[in-house]
Amino acid sequence: MSSTDSLFNPLLHRLPPALLALGSQVVALLVVTVAAIALRENSVGLPLPLWAALDGLAAVLLSRWLGLPAWWQIINLVFVPLLWLALQSEIDPLWFLAGFALLALTSLGAIRTRVPLYLSSPRAAEEMAARLPEHARVLDLGCGLGGPLSGLSALRPDATLQGVEAAPLNWLIARLRLLGRAQIHLGNIWDTDLSGHDVVYAYLSPAPMPRLWEKARGEMRPGSLFISNTFAVPGVEPDEVVELHDFSHARLLIWRMR
Repeated sequence: MSSTDSLFNPLLHRLPPALLALGSQVVALLVVTVAAIALRENSVGLPLPLWAALDGLAAVLLSRWLGLPAWWQIINLVFVPLLWLALQSEIDPLWFLAGFALLALTSLGAIRTRVPLYLSSPRAAEEMAARLPEHARVLDLGCGLGGPLSGLSALRPDATLQGVEAAPLNWLIARLRLLGRAQIHLGNIWDTDLSGHDVVYAYLSPAPMPRLWEKARGEMRPGSLFISNTFAVPGVEPDEVVELHDFSHARLLIWRMR
């Protein structure tokens, strides 16, 4: 690898994966467009579906060079071909607008936070309920649609429940769903004080876990529980691992703060 690459790649890797994937698509589209123009000037033409497939191939190669996860590579591979197929289907454009609006209200913040919407299974609430101390104060960071808090409110009515959610539509759904049973705040998990809670639960993604662990260590009281659904803290072994045996093969990673 050249010295230019050694400087260039770390700078790129500081960007969110979604922006890197988008950049791959833009560069691939430019390359394919230039190639199409050059071939046309030489009286060589290729059918549009083949150009769409070539664009996907170029985008996935760029994604691999950037070190994006496999699922981002698959998205880049199929994005333009699927877009071409959608345009051929004569779907009313309003449906695309509605889909984008729904995405923006539920998940667009993932571009910045790198935390998509994950839905916990009922088993997560059941296992947490069995481990809560009496009259526990529980905080769900990134509570989504309020599933775990709803389960806990039914299983442990003695608990005081709070949730924090950054996506407006998710927050509204959770707030209405848990009206009178939990306090749901619209806000950022990094601005949320963890010190007043006996249990902090998070189902986020690998990206924020190191920073979140440092926040938990700095704010949570000794003896309180930090619980992560599925995603580990790099280099820190949990005190307990609970397999949920649910549809997503999730597990609870539990740390008792010291």
